[in-house]
Amino acid sequence: MKNQAKAPYSLNGKKVVLLGGSSGIGLATAKAAAEEGAQVVIISGNQQRIDNALTELPEGSQGYAVNLTSENSIKNFFDTLGGFDHLVYTAGENLTLNLIAQTDIEQARTFFNVRYWGAFTAVKYASPYIQPGGSICLISGTADARPGAGWSIASSICGAMEGLVRALAVELAPIRVNSVVPGVIQTALWDSMPETDREGLFKAMEDTLLLKRVGQAEDVALAYVYLMKQQFGTGQNITVDGGTVLV
Repeated sequence: MKNQAKAPYSLNGKKVVLLGGSSGIGLATAKAAAEEGAQVVIISGNQQRIDNALTELPEGSQGYAVNLTSENSIKNFFDTLGGFDHLVYTAGENLTLNLIAQTDIEQARTFFNVRYWGAFTAVKYASPYIQPGGSICLISGTADARPGAGWSIASSICGAMEGLVRALAVELAPIRVNSVVPGVIQTALWDSMPETDREGLFKAMEDTLLLKRVGQAEDVALAYVYLMKQQFGTGQNITVDGGTVLV
């Protein structure tokens, strides 16, 4: 009886689908879930990244190339996949940070395609297949609560995601819907920045953050594992930022 009581809080034997799972936070979460005994399925738009990521995951892990800007591609994937337990969405292309006066509006619109609309579409077509006790975990960022100059698009996307989480938690109940809100995390997300700017950003984080270091993908992955395993929190945006919003 004791083991049965603990079973709902385990990822052992659960099927976890990670969109954006071939690199960065998504891959770190796939590894962490697999270590807990989950069967992981990683999704990306890039087959080469999927193949590379699968070499870092346990045997039996699966990976599929899916165009996350295409509604039909997302729908067809989930219709083919069938039932599973947890959806994790961390996908997003590198953002370009610009002051509003220098922002290309058409380019700015495209940043919502994968980060917001891709997540929205994935939830639409994945939610009917989520097993009882399962969950949806999205991604936001501290740019919503603590933006800097040039962060208007990033802040807008993060704010939109956090509002979406609360609305979906109400609409899709009893499926749990939450998000993780990372601060600056040292991943390939920042590769579009010139190297000197990127290193300057990381150095500034080390100097000012309460924990005196830049976050790693593995730090954030632990929050996703928690959100999948816990059974009584929904509509929450969990901050993992080294103290970003406090300084």
